[in-house]
Amino acid sequence: MTALRPEREDLYGGPPYDPPIDEETVALRIPPPPESVFGGESISASGAAPASPASPSTPGGRAARRKAAKRRHGRHGGASEVTAQPETTARSEERPLSRVEARRQARARKPGAAVVASRAVGEMFITTGVLMLLFVTYQLWWTNVRAHAQADQEASSLQDDWANGKRNPGTFSPGQGFAILHIPKLDVVVPIAEGISNKRVLDKGMVGHYGEGKLKTAMPDAKTGNFGLAGHRNTHGEPFRYINRLQPGDDIVVETQDDYYVYKMASMLPVTAPSNISVLDPVPPDSGFTGPGRYITLTTCTPEFTSKYRLIVWGKMVEERPRSKGKPDALVE
Repeated sequence: MTALRPEREDLYGGPPYDPPIDEETVALRIPPPPESVFGGESISASGAAPASPASPSTPGGRAARRKAAKRRHGRHGGASEVTAQPETTARSEERPLSRVEARRQARARKPGAAVVASRAVGEMFITTGVLMLLFVTYQLWWTNVRAHAQADQEASSLQDDWANGKRNPGTFSPGQGFAILHIPKLDVVVPIAEGISNKRVLDKGMVGHYGEGKLKTAMPDAKTGNFGLAGHRNTHGEPFRYINRLQPGDDIVVETQDDYYVYKMASMLPVTAPSNISVLDPVPPDSGFTGPGRYITLTTCTPEFTSKYRLIVWGKMVEERPRSKGKPDALVE
């Protein structure tokens, strides 16, 4: 039986043993028995462990092969020493910086003077632009909203006082409303107050009467004279914004507690200096009037959104109508 099942000496550390091949009857050679597992490795019946295809056979038995495997894969079959090098490098990179190195890195990250200056200039321009936008919005929109509300309130108060007999014609204190101006073509209905103060009159959306000092003009009920009015052309209600569109013959009506005074637009002075106060004279030069009469003068700034010059519109009274007779034709739609 020993000839049919030869022993393998590699089970005990010796070299494997293979039976000699029968040169005469090769086809009748006894096939090897099936493999079995011994000690965690595949071992044939002849006792030889098959060599791994990934690693060449190592002479010297199992012990030699284990030593060779340890040299190739490390002591515990893990990564080789080369694999461990990145960990060593990472540990060195995670090393805390010294004070000198930290200061150098902080200086490198700190922006230069040119960068700081450019940022400061940019922020200044942005802030200036925002402030200018807010100012323009306030001037062109909010001042009109507030002035219209104040003017409407004053007109309603005037109408109520007239209806209840609380106000009497006569001398009025600065800032006090006493009449209402109607310009039907421009759809203007605005209170008239005494004085031309910006704070007390004009900036509240009202029209101011030249009634003080050298600029004092007549009242509408005077038998002769020039009733002078001033108003904003832009912002703060801008009641005189479009008076440059008036044409000769257009109606201008002043409503008081007792009467309506109807004027017809007569002439216009498109541009004149702010110091030209002669336009308020009883008989204004350049107005086309040749003698004393009952006139009205409207003054405002020009060009629009500036106060460099003044625009003047003159009118001549054509009707004085008591309120008891109802509205004049100019106000009847």
